[in-house]
Amino acid sequence: MKDYYQILGIPRNASQEEVKKAYRKLAHQFHPDKTGGSEEKFKEVNEAYQVLSSEQKRAQYDRFGSAGFEQAGGGNGPGFEWDFSNFAQGFEGVDLGDIFGDMFGFGSPGYGRQAVRGRDIAIDIELQFSEAAFGVNRTVLLRKTALCAACSGGGEEPGTKSKTCTHCNGSGSVHETRRSFLGSFTKLHVCSTCRGTGRVPETPCRACRGAGVRQVSEEITISIPAGVNDGEMIKLVGKGEAAAGGITGDLYVKIHVTPSKIFGRSGFDVTTILEISVTDGLLGAEKQLETLEGGALRVQIPAGTASGSILRIRGKGIPRSRGGRGDLLITVLVKPPRKFSKKAKELLEELKKEGI
Repeated sequence: MKDYYQILGIPRNASQEEVKKAYRKLAHQFHPDKTGGSEEKFKEVNEAYQVLSSEQKRAQYDRFGSAGFEQAGGGNGPGFEWDFSNFAQGFEGVDLGDIFGDMFGFGSPGYGRQAVRGRDIAIDIELQFSEAAFGVNRTVLLRKTALCAACSGGGEEPGTKSKTCTHCNGSGSVHETRRSFLGSFTKLHVCSTCRGTGRVPETPCRACRGAGVRQVSEEITISIPAGVNDGEMIKLVGKGEAAAGGITGDLYVKIHVTPSKIFGRSGFDVTTILEISVTDGLLGAEKQLETLEGGALRVQIPAGTASGSILRIRGKGIPRSRGGRGDLLITVLVKPPRKFSKKAKELLEELKKEGI
């Protein structure tokens, strides 16, 4: 016995709206014409919906189960005929355009009209480690489509007027209807003649030939924030390509940080390695290190510092967006000499006797 509630993935006390919503989702998922669809699952979902969407059938199902609704052998009984040529009968009360608009590129009248949008642009920028740490401004030259400066994107020759578009009668959109085995689908397309504005120039602009846009070279200054990571993407809204009568696309900047030979990064902390001698580790010493800013930093090595110890210098890391900076983490490596003089060996033997 089939559990129609389980098939649709809804509780037994689900409302009619919940039944309809679950059906739409599964119809999208299992439609045979879609990649990964399943005709068997699709039939099962439709069977469950036909029963649960009807108050009378649902009441009968809740009382007697699915036996009275399942397709009877030999064509007897009130079963379902799954003939896809008459497929629309399975969608009573359902907005077909809402369900299959994505599959066929159509929707119900009034849906599908979108503003014309210019293309997005993607570029790559390479930074040095210190530039990524403290931020930097970069100016790039882009060749892109921009609104025509002569007509401000209107497409009319300056001083002339525009007129109603005869292709869409001034509505800015045109209807396109297509028939299929599911019925007729209508979609509103942006009018290609007036680009959705409903108006066309009486005298086209000579600079852009009425297109409203032109190819230009434009310098754009990109402000890269401090602390940007390698591989991070920065989005500049409205800095992409323009579309006459529409929305300008965006500019996406992908950051590539050149690794430093001196510094590494852990969040907002900067890491580095300091090599010292055995005697410096035993007796302590003062060393000098380069900082991110390029200056010198005096570092005090405590006596008895073991190899692998980490010294933390507060506030010498990467700036944080909300103020303050991370730390500088210095990993101390004690490097023993490869060769010893005779005197050094004698001294080490003496130290050995002392238990050092």
